[in-house]
Amino acid sequence: MIVVLECEDNIKFMRSLPSEQFKLIVTSPPYNLGKEYESKFTINEYLEKQQVVVSECVRLLHPQGSICWQVGNYVENGSIVPLDTLLYSLFVDQQLRLRNRIVWHFGHGLHCTKRLSGRYETINWWTKNDDYTWNLDPIRVPPKYPNKRYFKGPKIGELSCNPKGKNPSDVWSIPNVKSNHPEKTIHPCQFPIELVERLVLSMTVPNDSVLDPYVGVGTSVLAACKHERNAYGCDIQPEYIRIAKERLTALKNGTLNTRPMGKPIYDPTLPNGGH
Repeated sequence: MIVVLECEDNIKFMRSLPSEQFKLIVTSPPYNLGKEYESKFTINEYLEKQQVVVSECVRLLHPQGSICWQVGNYVENGSIVPLDTLLYSLFVDQQLRLRNRIVWHFGHGLHCTKRLSGRYETINWWTKNDDYTWNLDPIRVPPKYPNKRYFKGPKIGELSCNPKGKNPSDVWSIPNVKSNHPEKTIHPCQFPIELVERLVLSMTVPNDSVLDPYVGVGTSVLAACKHERNAYGCDIQPEYIRIAKERLTALKNGTLNTRPMGKPIYDPTLPNGGH
């Protein structure tokens, strides 16, 4: 298994890589909010910079590969702009096809005072064509009625649901990484490993290569390595790359603390929180 983690500008990093190598490119770029890890630009400047990154990602994407771009809202003077709506044309201009607009729902976040509190972000899943890698079985979820059977017709008495589980919807409820989350690091906008695991398992096979051009503290690399995929990532923040490498070492040693994929969300109204 190959792992490459570099503290480097993503354009420079990606231009050193051969074309059509990556089965999955998954990332969460800066939202242009002026966070500690990003500069703030005008919207047009932001989109111009994203266009260059997207173009390079498309060059690196395997013909049967997928790009998953996870973003939230750009906010200025109390007015929000959903970034995926702004970025949509950049991907369409590259002749990519949108397969799903996955909604990542989470229960905690900033409490707004003049509008409803935002509790979701989106992952836009793009492919180059209709022949793409897709494995549903590893991410199936338990059926609502697991023993339901046909009550009439030629299949009477047989299970009416897939015994392996059902196809999950495009709304994913996964806790975000806040102070009490087992995966929390110093990164202010870290996403959970489980979010990327679902993409890795469904859109790649073992020994495929996964790239994250805004790797942060290494979540995408960890998700790929957990499932025997090659992993590549870069970030311009030395401290984030240092933490990413420490987390990777902990994963290899079996000491990395993570939230297991598929673990029920804590519900204080149920006995033991529903766990």
